[in-house]
Amino acid sequence: MLSYTARRILIMIPTLLVISFLTFVIIRLPPGDYLTNRIAELKSEGDTAALEKAAFLRHQYGLDRPFIVQYATWVGLWPGDHGFSGLLQGDWGWSFEYDMPVKQVVGDRLMLTFILNLTTILFTWAVAFPIGVYAATHQYSWSDHGLTLLGYLGLATPNFLLALVLMYLANVHFGLSIGGIMDPHYLGRPWSWDKARSVLQHLWIPVIVIGTSGTAGMIRRLRANLLDELQKQYVVTARARGMPPFRLLVKYPLRMALNPFIADIGNLLPSVISGSAIVSVVLSLQTAGPMLLEALRSLDQYLAGSFLMFLSLLTVIGMFISDLLLAALDPRIRLSGGATK
Repeated sequence: MLSYTARRILIMIPTLLVISFLTFVIIRLPPGDYLTNRIAELKSEGDTAALEKAAFLRHQYGLDRPFIVQYATWVGLWPGDHGFSGLLQGDWGWSFEYDMPVKQVVGDRLMLTFILNLTTILFTWAVAFPIGVYAATHQYSWSDHGLTLLGYLGLATPNFLLALVLMYLANVHFGLSIGGIMDPHYLGRPWSWDKARSVLQHLWIPVIVIGTSGTAGMIRRLRANLLDELQKQYVVTARARGMPPFRLLVKYPLRMALNPFIADIGNLLPSVISGSAIVSVVLSLQTAGPMLLEALRSLDQYLAGSFLMFLSLLTVIGMFISDLLLAALDPRIRLSGGATK
């Protein structure tokens, strides 16, 4: 198990390098960049001082160099001018739109994004697991049909639409504003118990909105997998020999049905992240989503690239955790590279 974990960690390194290259390619696909557009505006305005600063930043971050040199400088594989060291050294670059380092721009947004996504995944598991097991063990009952209907409604309802409906109901019928992930006066302030309590008070609405579709889908998959296991011969034999139903369920079929449930961790994280970006815009959440969309629109490449790499890192970590849990849960999974007979 230790060697398997070490191999998976080593695989993560080239994976992140490939992701970083593809991320840089994507954010450089639109013609020009923020500074090029800004320099054109300053030339038309005749602002000499700002024009010199824009040209200085363009040279400092290698935007006047070939594409591959720009990528190597951004990652940290190529030394940048004037102390720019790259992602590998913890230097996320400069946000041209906000005119300050990316680390200062993002502030608490990355932490709040991580908290929101992690809480959504925990909510998904906590709700989907008992409902999926109950629906499978009470097949074709009224409760199973009702849960199936709710599952289909959850899958069919877009997250942003559910967010709009909840905002409307809260505002019209209760006079409440459910936007934001904390009280406005805590924005930009250091973390404290009061700030953490404010986040927890505002967190449950976006968690329910973002986690609805993922929860519904996971319920359907867990129910189908468990039903398949319950109909196999070993379960019939154990039931005929008088094994108690709960012990039979937990010891054999439930463990086998958990494999796809655990494997969904790697797929659930990117879907939660992509869904949270749009919901964050609708609910005015102070997470990475709204700022990422604005950075992509304004061609603020270092700000956009830093957000995308952070979200990609969460996805890779999710896949890593999924693989480790699968290897620990099911001894039938081979941890070695090839099979021997």
